[in-house]
Amino acid sequence: MQTITSTSIPGLKLHSRGKVRDTYDLGNSLLMVATDRLSAFDVVFNEGIPKKGAVLTQLTLFWLQKLSNIIPNHLITAEVPKGLPDWLKHRSMVVKKAEIFPLECVVRGYLAGSGWKEYQKSQSVCGISLPAGLQNASKLPTPIFTPSTKASVGHDINVTGKEAEKIIGSMDMFNQLQDYTLRLYSAASEYAQTRGIILADTKFEFGFSEGKIILADEALTPDSSRYWPADKYSPGKEQESFDKQFVRNYLESIGWNKTPPPPKLPDDVIAKTTEKYVQAYEKITGKKFEFE
Repeated sequence: MQTITSTSIPGLKLHSRGKVRDTYDLGNSLLMVATDRLSAFDVVFNEGIPKKGAVLTQLTLFWLQKLSNIIPNHLITAEVPKGLPDWLKHRSMVVKKAEIFPLECVVRGYLAGSGWKEYQKSQSVCGISLPAGLQNASKLPTPIFTPSTKASVGHDINVTGKEAEKIIGSMDMFNQLQDYTLRLYSAASEYAQTRGIILADTKFEFGFSEGKIILADEALTPDSSRYWPADKYSPGKEQESFDKQFVRNYLESIGWNKTPPPPKLPDDVIAKTTEKYVQAYEKITGKKFEFE
């Protein structure tokens, strides 16, 4: 499988180019393509991560099917439309057009990442007060909804529930997004536990299509989630993980200022990141990754 960091499909109009995904307009639907680009701290790196796009797509397909009883989603088919290039296989989906809500719907079951940093300053996350004495990676008393702004360029910014409600423009719609987010997390984390995995946190994106809210974009991938091996979980420190936290930790260790241009990623970090992503797929699905 070739490593793909940029795409161009003759005859198709580019709809949008995100940090990782390129989306093309098919008329009544969209072709969503997961590249092998890596985004860390909201900066896109020059090096690609082999197999990453296929892992993202195949894990998303797995979760969309498993969680379809909770909320409908944007998937039409994972088959590559006739006449399009073979390299799209395993890394693309045809999806419904939808009006995407301008909010990253983040849910946390454990205290980590920016949530842990915020807690150390204020004993709260996104305006939600938390008990004293929590550590890095502590399990929270109950999962919390901690939305952020959705930035196409630059950093997403954590917001309070009231601020998120203003962004959405409707209390009822905000409440529905919060409810869906917490229900999806609950179902996914319960399943992950059966696979020996802790789903520490994740983020969802929702859209409005045909008069109803649908789950859109990626779902529960190593890009959008923190996955920890349950048998090695130990609060009070950074956890081993099956996600891009490995890359984040490397970047923290070299003192990068988290602004462009990104540093060059060493070959061993790239190879280890591919290994982490493939592990995530295999541990969660119970199947061997065979999308070459």
